[in-house]
Amino acid sequence: MSSGAGPGDDAAGLAHRVPELGALQLLLAVARLGSLGRAARELGISQPAASSRVRAMERQLGVALVDRSPRGSRLTDTGVLVTDWARRIVEAAEAFDVGAQALRDRRDSRLRVAASMTIAEYLLPGWLIALRRERPDTAVSLRAGNSLAVAEQLLAGEADLGFVEGLDVPNGLSGVVIAQDSLVVVVAPGHPWARRRAPLGPAELAATPLILRERGSGTRQVLDAALAADGGLARPLLELSSTTAVKGAVVSGAGPSVLSELVVGDEVAAGRLVQVPVEGVRLRRDLRAVWTTGHRPTGPARDLLSLTRRVVA
Repeated sequence: MSSGAGPGDDAAGLAHRVPELGALQLLLAVARLGSLGRAARELGISQPAASSRVRAMERQLGVALVDRSPRGSRLTDTGVLVTDWARRIVEAAEAFDVGAQALRDRRDSRLRVAASMTIAEYLLPGWLIALRRERPDTAVSLRAGNSLAVAEQLLAGEADLGFVEGLDVPNGLSGVVIAQDSLVVVVAPGHPWARRRAPLGPAELAATPLILRERGSGTRQVLDAALAADGGLARPLLELSSTTAVKGAVVSGAGPSVLSELVVGDEVAAGRLVQVPVEGVRLRRDLRAVWTTGHRPTGPARDLLSLTRRVVA
């Protein structure tokens, strides 16, 4: 007939019956040094504390372990046997500690980052250079994609830290806003919008076929939401999978687009692109660091997160 005790009960009972690791280490020191006082000094505890620990271990096991005399401390026959068992436990604990440290070292020697295109191309390179100064031995891998792809990689355990652009945090992830970004309408200098004086309104922007990123990108998400009340985006003129490709198509004169200020700043300053004024539509978005809910960044991922927030501030 079953007693009803489960694995948890057995584990709890074992914890009460087996001495703690520090007590076993003390017993091994007494066996090696032949003196409770010298064993206490080696372990950095007082002799009264060492005596108390030995007595507690003897009560716990129900046997005498050490004979104490003016000439020193000697293990009883039972103590010799228990010491042999204790040695195996301590060696196993040391092996466990070495293995755990190796896992920590391996974790801390690599960092897998997933980032949406704008952040990957225009912000992360500087952050990773700064991280390398702080952690020169950390190998960093970066995978760029849209915000949906970043979320999928984090949830699949394929990335330690992610960066996304958009309206909110993807399901299953936690995050923090590290910066804000503005989207702007841009055209090539020869486009009719380059010479207009009146700002674009949301209805006209919504009705115009644009060169756009694919669905799932942070830029597309913000545009869809901003123009939803005006009928949503018209069918794209072109749909491209990278920010660089979209910008190149606009520079070539293929048509207008909406891109991050970070992406087009140099081209606007050089006159290769013209920023078109817009009114009545909010084209701002948050840039976020994200991670799997319940697994806050540690090691180099935590350092990168801290660094990005310091740089932005």
